Amino acid sequence: MGTATTPGFDTEALRRGIEEGDPQTLVSLYTDDARIRVVDRHTQPSHPKVVYGRDEIAAMLEDVYSRDMTHTVEECVVQGDRVAFCEACAYPDGVRVLAESMLSLRDGKIAEQTMIQAWDEEETTG
Repeated sequence: MGTATTPGFDTEALRRGIEEGDPQTLVSLYTDDARIRVVDRHTQPSHPKVVYGRDEIAAMLEDVYSRDMTHTVEECVVQGDRVAFCEACAYPDGVRVLAESMLSLRDGKIAEQTMIQAWDEEETTG
Protein backbone atom coordinates (compact mmCIF):
# COMPACT_ATOMS: atom_id res chain seq x y z
CA MET A 1 0.00 0.00 0.00
CA GLY A 2 1.44 3.36 -1.02
CA THR A 3 1.23 6.59 0.89
CA ALA A 4 -0.90 9.43 -0.43
CA THR A 5 0.41 12.96 -0.33
CA THR A 6 -2.06 15.52 0.97
CA PRO A 7 -1.65 19.02 -0.46
CA GLY A 8 -0.99 21.66 2.19
CA PHE A 9 -3.67 23.94 3.51
CA ASP A 10 -3.29 27.64 2.66
CA THR A 11 -3.20 29.19 6.14
CA GLU A 12 -2.17 32.54 4.69
CA ALA A 13 -5.34 32.64 2.54
CA LEU A 14 -7.35 31.76 5.66
CA ARG A 15 -5.75 34.62 7.62
CA ARG A 16 -6.07 37.08 4.74
CA GLY A 17 -9.71 36.14 4.06
CA ILE A 18 -10.66 36.53 7.72
CA GLU A 19 -8.70 39.67 8.52
CA GLU A 20 -9.58 41.44 5.25
CA GLY A 21 -13.22 40.33 5.46
CA ASP A 22 -13.10 38.57 2.08
CA PRO A 23 -15.75 35.82 1.92
CA GLN A 24 -14.78 34.80 -1.64
CA THR A 25 -11.24 33.94 -0.53
CA LEU A 26 -12.64 31.95 2.38
CA VAL A 27 -15.20 30.06 0.28
CA SER A 28 -12.40 28.97 -2.07
CA LEU A 29 -10.86 27.06 0.84
CA TYR A 30 -13.89 24.71 1.20
CA THR A 31 -14.78 21.53 -0.69
CA ASP A 32 -18.02 21.62 -2.70
CA ASP A 33 -19.72 19.36 -0.13
CA ALA A 34 -18.26 20.97 3.01
CA ARG A 35 -20.20 21.25 6.27
CA ILE A 36 -19.93 23.82 9.05
CA ARG A 37 -21.40 23.14 12.48
CA VAL A 38 -21.78 26.23 14.72
CA VAL A 39 -22.28 25.99 18.47
CA ASP A 40 -23.02 29.00 20.67
CA ARG A 41 -25.56 29.99 23.31
CA HIS A 42 -28.37 30.05 20.73
CA THR A 43 -27.40 26.93 18.78
CA GLN A 44 -26.27 24.59 21.53
CA PRO A 45 -24.48 21.25 21.05
CA SER A 46 -27.71 19.22 20.93
CA HIS A 47 -29.11 21.48 18.18
CA PRO A 48 -26.20 23.18 16.38
CA LYS A 49 -26.58 25.35 13.33
CA VAL A 50 -25.38 23.28 10.37
CA VAL A 51 -24.52 24.81 7.01
CA TYR A 52 -24.02 22.50 4.02
CA GLY A 53 -22.18 23.08 0.75
CA ARG A 54 -20.33 26.01 -0.74
CA ASP A 55 -23.48 28.00 -1.59
CA GLU A 56 -24.81 27.98 2.00
CA ILE A 57 -21.31 28.56 3.38
CA ALA A 58 -20.86 31.52 1.00
CA ALA A 59 -24.16 33.05 2.19
CA MET A 60 -23.16 32.63 5.84
CA LEU A 61 -19.70 34.13 5.29
CA GLU A 62 -21.06 37.03 3.24
CA ASP A 63 -23.43 37.84 6.12
CA VAL A 64 -20.68 37.66 8.76
CA TYR A 65 -18.10 39.68 6.84
CA SER A 66 -20.59 42.35 5.73
CA ARG A 67 -20.97 43.46 9.36
CA ASP A 68 -19.12 46.46 10.75
CA MET A 69 -16.55 44.59 12.84
CA THR A 70 -12.90 43.58 12.88
CA HIS A 71 -11.61 40.01 12.66
CA THR A 72 -8.20 38.75 13.75
CA VAL A 73 -6.71 35.27 13.58
CA GLU A 74 -4.93 34.86 16.91
CA GLU A 75 -3.63 31.31 16.51
CA CYS A 76 -3.58 28.73 13.74
CA VAL A 77 -2.19 25.22 14.08
CA VAL A 78 -1.96 22.65 11.28
CA GLN A 79 -1.33 18.99 11.97
CA GLY A 80 -1.77 16.58 9.09
CA ASP A 81 -5.34 16.88 7.82
CA ARG A 82 -6.52 18.92 10.83
CA VAL A 83 -6.40 22.68 11.39
CA ALA A 84 -7.39 24.59 14.52
CA PHE A 85 -7.63 28.35 14.75
CA CYS A 86 -8.91 31.11 17.01
CA GLU A 87 -10.69 34.15 15.55
CA ALA A 88 -11.20 37.26 17.68
CA CYS A 89 -13.82 39.78 16.54
CA ALA A 90 -14.90 43.18 17.80
CA TYR A 91 -17.83 45.44 16.97
CA PRO A 92 -17.38 49.25 17.10
CA ASP A 93 -19.52 49.40 20.27
CA GLY A 94 -16.99 47.19 22.08
CA VAL A 95 -18.88 43.88 21.93
CA ARG A 96 -16.41 41.06 21.37
CA VAL A 97 -16.77 37.58 19.90
CA LEU A 98 -14.29 34.74 20.20
CA ALA A 99 -14.58 31.74 17.87
CA GLU A 100 -12.57 28.53 18.02
CA SER A 101 -12.66 26.29 14.95
CA MET A 102 -11.50 22.76 14.23
CA LEU A 103 -11.22 21.86 10.55
CA SER A 104 -10.96 18.50 8.81
CA LEU A 105 -9.26 18.69 5.44
CA ARG A 106 -9.66 16.68 2.27
CA ASP A 107 -7.13 17.26 -0.50
CA GLY A 108 -6.02 20.51 1.15
CA LYS A 109 -9.56 21.95 1.38
CA ILE A 110 -11.93 22.26 4.34
CA ALA A 111 -14.40 19.37 4.33
CA GLU A 112 -15.77 19.88 7.85
CA GLN A 113 -15.61 22.70 10.37
CA THR A 114 -16.85 22.85 13.92
CA MET A 115 -16.98 26.38 15.32
CA ILE A 116 -17.66 27.21 18.95
CA GLN A 117 -18.27 30.90 19.52
CA ALA A 118 -18.79 33.02 22.60
CA TRP A 119 -20.17 36.55 22.60
CA ASP A 120 -19.95 39.23 25.26
CA GLU A 121 -23.21 39.04 27.19
CA GLU A 122 -25.59 41.89 26.62
CA GLU A 123 -25.72 44.31 29.49
CA THR A 124 -29.15 45.12 30.83
CA THR A 125 -30.08 48.38 32.43
CA GLY A 126 -32.35 48.31 35.39
